[in-house]
Amino acid sequence: MSETAAEPRPTGAGRWIAARRIKLALAIAVFEGIIVAFAKDFSSWTVIIISVPIIAFYLFAGRTLQSDTWRQVSWVLAASQAFAVLLAVIALTVKLWVLIIVGIFAVIALILIVGEKPGKSAGAKPKPSESAGDTPSKSTGQN
Repeated sequence: MSETAAEPRPTGAGRWIAARRIKLALAIAVFEGIIVAFAKDFSSWTVIIISVPIIAFYLFAGRTLQSDTWRQVSWVLAASQAFAVLLAVIALTVKLWVLIIVGIFAVIALILIVGEKPGKSAGAKPKPSESAGDTPSKSTGQN
């Protein structure tokens, strides 16, 4: 009983935020990504620099806030910044990612091409009329 008494009771706003916190964090990160993509004043490095104190606040103080609502808000803000940093890092390394993905596609294509047996297309079965009747008459007509 003392364990439940030590934890603050969730409020209506805190419960509402907790139920939607991933969606809220993703929405904020997407909005932030759009701003970075179109605003000339913001770059990926700006997002990373702004995110550090917000994530640090959650790690060192936000998890221990007495108010459930503010604890949930601090989680949403920290998670949204973590998503935004992930997007910023991907944007900074997009050229490398494109090369890696193209390389993976090339390997898959090579495996599919080398693995295919000559004269047969993947998954196609010959029709009954093509397998017995048409082939000999075409070959006799060409001789």
